[in-house]
Amino acid sequence: MKNAECGLLFGFGGVSRTPRAPAGRVREGTAEMAKPPLSMKPTGWFQVAWSAEIGAGEVHRMKYFGREMVAWRAASGALTVMDAYCEHLGAHLGYGGHVEGDRIVCPFHGWEWNLEGRNVCIPYQDRPNRGRRIHTFPVVERNESVYIWHDVDGCDPYFDVPDVFASFCDGTSAEDYYPAYPQGTLYRERLELHPQYVLENGVDFAHFKFVHKTPFIPKFTRQEFEGPVSYVDFTIVFDAVDGMSADTMNSGVQAINGGLGVAVTKSWGMIDNRTISTITPVDEETSDVRFMVYIGRLPGNDTPQPPPKAQGFAQAVIDQFLADVHIWSHQRYSDPPALATDENAGFKALRAWAKQFYPDSREESTIP
Repeated sequence: MKNAECGLLFGFGGVSRTPRAPAGRVREGTAEMAKPPLSMKPTGWFQVAWSAEIGAGEVHRMKYFGREMVAWRAASGALTVMDAYCEHLGAHLGYGGHVEGDRIVCPFHGWEWNLEGRNVCIPYQDRPNRGRRIHTFPVVERNESVYIWHDVDGCDPYFDVPDVFASFCDGTSAEDYYPAYPQGTLYRERLELHPQYVLENGVDFAHFKFVHKTPFIPKFTRQEFEGPVSYVDFTIVFDAVDGMSADTMNSGVQAINGGLGVAVTKSWGMIDNRTISTITPVDEETSDVRFMVYIGRLPGNDTPQPPPKAQGFAQAVIDQFLADVHIWSHQRYSDPPALATDENAGFKALRAWAKQFYPDSREESTIP
């Protein structure tokens, strides 16, 4: 596998302000959005929380991929994400369950389950039920975030979550940036959109001019769709200067996508920012959207929180992303799409690449 640590691009990364798009449920009138002909249970890494949301000893309820889940953190700091229901009589561990040491305790009969989902104590019996286990998900904490591995067939992870710093192999780390959480974050619940809508921005050069009001259409310098991690680089400017043309743009974005669920970007030639975008299916119709922005520290500034100017830059990037969210959450998946000639190769490559993450091969691309 080619450098899974060192990709998808979205319409953001600059700091020009775009009016915020309205958020919330996405129905026009009384008509529901068309369900996309794509599985809402793709394979890969998907964000289910930010790490700071789950403190030691806490139990966090969630629902993703049509399954009720709980995330809980042991006293040691270790984190587990598992199915929500106790294997004894089916009590939901997110309603009254509590953590004791490295175990979660069921509120119904006090059965205790460890970090691997195994029963380790029945308080009114001298031995546990060793034959029962609550399903747990592979978990990675990275980018101040909690990611789970999802695969309908139970296959183990075969690629890594991209790191917003280390994956770009440029020697930077979180210490070079102001913290993103919570000031530089966006969270939208249960929007009627599919992760692939967002990924297709990675080949959609034309939308920047119309959604983000860029003076020139970006120039893509890399579109590499091989293996489970893809890479997209492009030049872009948000504010033109005298004498500049599409061929002389002196800033850009590098993007890395880890499957359909996680994308990280790095900007250059503009305000130093890194972004993380995640789209996680909730059920057969909706997904949760999370986005976070890191702004580079000023030389010599080691304050724990970003100053107002940095917060303003972060919000400007979030506003650009919201402009995309407004489109995606009202979009219908078009297959085959009516494409301009120059769009054909990119969309065909992206859709062929995305197919690998679906649980079957029915999602055949119909782009000629």
